[in-house]
Amino acid sequence: MLRSVQSLEGFSIGATDGLIGRVKDFYFDDEAWVIRYAIVNTNSWLGREVLISPHSIEEADCGLRVLPARITMDQVKHSPAIDADKPISRQYETGYLGYYGYPYYWGGPSLWGVRDYPGTMLTGTGPSFYRGYLRAPSADPNADPHLRSCNAVKGYHIHARDGEIGHVQGFLVDDYLWSVRYLIVNTSNWWLGHQVLVSPEWIQDVSWSASTVNIDLDRQAIKDAPAYEEGALVDRDAELSIYNHYGRSGYWQNQQERAVA
Repeated sequence: MLRSVQSLEGFSIGATDGLIGRVKDFYFDDEAWVIRYAIVNTNSWLGREVLISPHSIEEADCGLRVLPARITMDQVKHSPAIDADKPISRQYETGYLGYYGYPYYWGGPSLWGVRDYPGTMLTGTGPSFYRGYLRAPSADPNADPHLRSCNAVKGYHIHARDGEIGHVQGFLVDDYLWSVRYLIVNTSNWWLGHQVLVSPEWIQDVSWSASTVNIDLDRQAIKDAPAYEEGALVDRDAELSIYNHYGRSGYWQNQQERAVA
Protein backbone atom coordinates (compact mmCIF):
# COMPACT_ATOMS: atom_id res chain seq x y z
CA MET A 1 0.00 0.00 0.00
CA LEU A 2 1.18 3.53 -0.75
CA ARG A 3 1.21 5.90 2.19
CA SER A 4 2.17 9.52 2.62
CA VAL A 5 5.31 9.85 4.72
CA GLN A 6 3.73 12.82 6.45
CA SER A 7 0.71 10.72 7.45
CA LEU A 8 3.04 8.42 9.40
CA GLU A 9 4.64 11.22 11.39
CA GLY A 10 3.35 11.18 14.93
CA PHE A 11 2.71 7.43 14.87
CA SER A 12 3.95 5.62 17.96
CA ILE A 13 6.54 2.89 17.62
CA GLY A 14 5.33 -0.08 19.60
CA ALA A 15 8.04 -2.45 20.80
CA THR A 16 7.08 -5.95 21.90
CA ASP A 17 6.96 -4.75 25.51
CA GLY A 18 5.79 -1.14 25.33
CA LEU A 19 5.75 2.12 23.42
CA ILE A 20 9.11 3.59 22.43
CA GLY A 21 8.11 7.04 21.25
CA ARG A 22 6.70 8.89 18.27
CA VAL A 23 7.95 9.15 14.70
CA LYS A 24 9.45 12.57 14.05
CA ASP A 25 10.87 12.12 10.56
CA PHE A 26 12.36 9.56 8.17
CA TYR A 27 15.76 9.18 6.53
CA PHE A 28 15.77 8.06 2.92
CA ASP A 29 18.72 6.84 0.89
CA ASP A 30 19.22 9.34 -1.95
CA GLU A 31 20.78 6.73 -4.24
CA ALA A 32 18.04 4.09 -4.22
CA TRP A 33 15.27 6.36 -2.85
CA VAL A 34 14.32 3.96 -0.08
CA ILE A 35 13.35 4.85 3.50
CA ARG A 36 16.11 3.38 5.64
CA TYR A 37 15.17 4.64 9.12
CA ALA A 38 12.41 6.25 11.12
CA ILE A 39 13.64 8.98 13.47
CA VAL A 40 11.81 8.48 16.75
CA ASN A 41 11.55 10.90 19.66
CA THR A 42 11.52 8.84 22.86
CA ASN A 43 10.37 11.83 24.92
CA SER A 44 10.72 11.44 28.69
CA TRP A 45 11.30 7.66 28.57
CA LEU A 46 14.80 7.74 27.11
CA GLY A 47 15.31 11.42 26.50
CA ARG A 48 16.94 11.12 23.07
CA GLU A 49 16.16 10.37 19.48
CA VAL A 50 16.67 6.86 18.12
CA LEU A 51 16.62 5.23 14.72
CA ILE A 52 14.22 2.37 13.96
CA SER A 53 14.83 0.31 10.82
CA PRO A 54 12.02 -0.99 8.58
CA HIS A 55 13.63 -4.40 9.16
CA SER A 56 11.75 -4.47 12.46
CA ILE A 57 8.58 -2.57 11.52
CA GLU A 58 5.38 -4.51 10.89
CA GLU A 59 2.08 -3.46 9.32
CA ALA A 60 0.79 -0.12 10.56
CA ASP A 61 -2.22 0.02 12.87
CA CYS A 62 -3.80 3.19 11.49
CA GLY A 63 -6.66 3.13 13.98
CA LEU A 64 -4.31 3.31 16.95
CA ARG A 65 -1.64 5.22 14.95
CA VAL A 66 1.00 2.66 15.89
CA LEU A 67 3.84 1.08 13.92
CA PRO A 68 4.50 -2.25 15.68
CA ALA A 69 8.18 -3.26 15.81
CA ARG A 70 9.78 -6.60 16.64
CA ILE A 71 12.31 -5.17 19.05
CA THR A 72 12.33 -4.68 22.79
CA MET A 73 12.56 -1.49 24.77
CA ASP A 74 15.82 -2.70 26.26
CA GLN A 75 17.30 -3.13 22.78
CA VAL A 76 16.34 0.43 21.93
CA LYS A 77 17.68 1.72 25.24
CA HIS A 78 21.14 0.33 24.51
CA SER A 79 21.16 1.06 20.78
CA PRO A 80 23.88 3.33 19.35
CA ALA A 81 23.17 6.99 20.08
CA ILE A 82 22.69 9.44 17.21
CA ASP A 83 22.87 13.16 16.70
CA ALA A 84 20.05 13.80 14.21
CA ASP A 85 21.48 17.26 13.49
CA LYS A 86 24.59 15.71 11.95
CA PRO A 87 24.97 13.43 8.89
CA ILE A 88 24.65 9.72 9.62
CA SER A 89 27.91 8.09 8.52
CA ARG A 90 28.34 4.69 6.95
CA GLN A 91 30.48 3.78 9.95
CA TYR A 92 27.56 4.56 12.26
CA GLU A 93 25.19 2.51 10.11
CA THR A 94 27.59 -0.43 10.18
CA GLY A 95 27.57 -0.36 13.96
CA TYR A 96 23.81 0.17 14.18
CA LEU A 97 22.91 -2.66 11.78
CA GLY A 98 25.43 -4.94 13.45
CA TYR A 99 23.92 -4.19 16.85
CA TYR A 100 20.47 -5.34 15.71
CA GLY A 101 21.79 -8.13 13.48
CA TYR A 102 20.36 -6.64 10.28
CA PRO A 103 22.09 -7.11 6.91
CA TYR A 104 23.70 -4.15 5.17
CA TYR A 105 21.57 -2.63 2.40
CA TRP A 106 24.58 -1.54 0.34
CA GLY A 107 26.68 -3.65 -2.00
CA GLY A 108 24.01 -6.31 -2.61
CA PRO A 109 21.86 -7.17 -5.62
CA SER A 110 18.53 -6.00 -4.18
CA LEU A 111 16.83 -2.97 -2.64
CA TRP A 112 17.82 -4.19 0.82
CA GLY A 113 21.25 -5.60 -0.01
CA VAL A 114 20.90 -9.36 0.05
CA ARG A 115 17.10 -9.16 0.33
CA ASP A 116 14.37 -7.69 -1.82
CA TYR A 117 12.25 -6.54 1.12
CA PRO A 118 12.99 -5.74 4.76
CA GLY A 119 9.79 -7.64 5.63
CA THR A 120 11.24 -10.97 4.48
CA MET A 121 13.09 -11.06 7.79
CA LEU A 122 9.70 -11.13 9.50
CA THR A 123 7.32 -13.00 7.22
CA GLY A 124 9.34 -14.62 4.43
CA THR A 125 6.77 -13.39 1.90
CA GLY A 126 6.02 -10.24 0.00
CA PRO A 127 5.03 -8.71 -3.32
CA SER A 128 6.31 -10.33 -6.49
CA PHE A 129 7.92 -7.14 -7.78
CA TYR A 130 9.94 -4.17 -6.70
CA ARG A 131 10.97 -0.94 -8.33
CA GLY A 132 14.67 -1.64 -8.56
CA TYR A 133 17.47 0.74 -7.88
CA LEU A 134 17.80 4.19 -9.28
CA ARG A 135 21.43 3.88 -8.29
CA ALA A 136 22.80 0.99 -6.26
CA PRO A 137 24.27 2.20 -2.94
CA SER A 138 28.04 2.05 -2.89
CA ALA A 139 29.67 -0.90 -1.14
CA ASP A 140 32.53 1.33 0.05
CA PRO A 141 32.43 1.33 3.87
CA ASN A 142 33.86 4.87 3.79
CA ALA A 143 31.31 6.18 1.28
CA ASP A 144 29.88 9.66 1.79
CA PRO A 145 26.58 9.83 3.67
CA HIS A 146 23.54 9.46 1.42
CA LEU A 147 20.78 9.67 4.02
CA ARG A 148 18.43 12.62 3.71
CA SER A 149 15.65 13.85 5.98
CA CYS A 150 12.25 13.73 4.33
CA ASN A 151 11.24 16.89 6.18
CA ALA A 152 14.37 18.71 5.06
CA VAL A 153 13.63 17.96 1.39
CA LYS A 154 10.06 19.25 1.63
CA GLY A 155 9.97 22.62 -0.07
CA TYR A 156 12.73 21.83 -2.59
CA HIS A 157 12.02 23.58 -5.89
CA ILE A 158 11.03 21.35 -8.81
CA HIS A 159 12.57 22.24 -12.17
CA ALA A 160 11.16 20.68 -15.34
CA ARG A 161 13.16 20.65 -18.57
CA ASP A 162 11.73 24.05 -19.49
CA GLY A 163 11.50 25.83 -16.17
CA GLU A 164 10.41 25.78 -12.55
CA ILE A 165 7.09 24.06 -11.88
CA GLY A 166 6.53 23.82 -8.13
CA HIS A 167 8.00 22.38 -4.97
CA VAL A 168 8.19 19.08 -3.08
CA GLN A 169 5.12 18.79 -0.87
CA GLY A 170 5.80 15.26 0.40
CA PHE A 171 6.43 11.64 -0.48
CA LEU A 172 4.41 8.49 -1.10
CA VAL A 173 6.12 5.29 0.04
CA ASP A 174 5.38 1.61 -0.38
CA ASP A 175 4.83 0.51 3.21
CA TYR A 176 6.23 -2.97 2.57
CA LEU A 177 9.32 -2.22 0.51
CA TRP A 178 9.71 1.26 2.03
CA SER A 179 10.73 2.58 -1.37
CA VAL A 180 9.77 6.13 -2.32
CA ARG A 181 7.32 5.63 -5.17
CA TYR A 182 6.40 9.26 -5.80
CA LEU A 183 7.24 12.81 -4.93
CA ILE A 184 4.14 14.87 -4.25
CA VAL A 185 4.66 18.06 -6.25
CA ASN A 186 2.72 21.18 -5.33
CA THR A 187 2.24 23.44 -8.36
CA SER A 188 0.05 25.99 -6.56
CA ASN A 189 2.36 28.82 -7.57
CA TRP A 190 1.04 28.24 -11.09
CA TRP A 191 -2.34 26.51 -10.63
CA LEU A 192 -4.03 27.06 -7.30
CA GLY A 193 -4.31 23.86 -5.26
CA HIS A 194 -2.93 21.57 -7.94
CA GLN A 195 -0.80 18.64 -6.74
CA VAL A 196 0.62 15.87 -8.94
CA LEU A 197 2.81 12.80 -8.51
CA VAL A 198 6.18 12.22 -10.19
CA SER A 199 8.42 9.20 -9.78
CA PRO A 200 12.02 9.45 -8.55
CA GLU A 201 12.86 7.46 -11.69
CA TRP A 202 12.31 10.66 -13.68
CA ILE A 203 14.72 12.77 -11.63
CA GLN A 204 17.74 13.93 -13.60
CA ASP A 205 19.64 15.23 -10.60
CA VAL A 206 19.21 16.87 -7.21
CA SER A 207 21.18 19.85 -5.97
CA TRP A 208 21.26 19.42 -2.22
CA SER A 209 23.08 22.74 -1.79
CA ALA A 210 20.60 24.70 -3.93
CA SER A 211 17.54 22.73 -2.74
CA THR A 212 16.36 21.92 -6.25
CA VAL A 213 15.14 18.76 -7.99
CA ASN A 214 15.49 18.57 -11.78
CA ILE A 215 12.85 16.40 -13.47
CA ASP A 216 13.10 14.93 -16.97
CA LEU A 217 9.60 16.13 -17.88
CA ASP A 218 8.12 19.22 -19.52
CA ARG A 219 6.11 21.74 -17.52
CA GLN A 220 3.04 21.16 -19.67
CA ALA A 221 3.14 17.42 -19.02
CA ILE A 222 3.27 18.06 -15.28
CA LYS A 223 0.49 20.66 -15.54
CA ASP A 224 -1.77 18.19 -17.36
CA ALA A 225 -0.96 15.22 -15.10
CA PRO A 226 -3.71 13.56 -13.05
CA ALA A 227 -4.31 15.63 -9.93
CA TYR A 228 -3.43 14.13 -6.55
CA GLU A 229 -5.64 14.80 -3.55
CA GLU A 230 -4.02 14.56 -0.13
CA GLY A 231 -4.90 11.25 1.47
CA ALA A 232 -6.36 9.77 -1.71
CA LEU A 233 -5.85 6.06 -2.33
CA VAL A 234 -3.32 5.53 -5.13
CA ASP A 235 -4.10 2.06 -6.46
CA ARG A 236 -2.72 0.31 -9.54
CA ASP A 237 -5.31 1.92 -11.83
CA ALA A 238 -4.29 5.36 -10.60
CA GLU A 239 -0.62 4.52 -11.08
CA LEU A 240 -1.29 3.23 -14.58
CA SER A 241 -3.00 6.51 -15.41
CA ILE A 242 0.05 8.45 -14.19
CA TYR A 243 2.57 6.37 -16.11
CA ASN A 244 0.45 6.36 -19.27
CA HIS A 245 0.12 10.13 -19.09
CA TYR A 246 3.89 10.55 -18.99
CA GLY A 247 4.43 7.86 -21.63
CA ARG A 248 6.51 5.70 -19.30
CA SER A 249 6.48 1.99 -18.52
CA GLY A 250 5.26 1.12 -15.04
CA TYR A 251 7.78 -0.17 -12.55
CA TRP A 252 5.57 -3.24 -12.06
CA GLN A 253 6.00 -4.13 -15.75
CA ASN A 254 9.68 -4.82 -15.26
CA GLN A 255 10.55 -7.17 -12.41
CA GLN A 256 14.27 -7.02 -13.08
CA GLU A 257 16.55 -4.59 -11.29
CA ARG A 258 17.18 -1.42 -13.20
CA ALA A 259 20.46 -0.29 -11.73
CA VAL A 260 21.85 2.96 -13.07
CA ALA A 261 25.57 3.45 -12.59
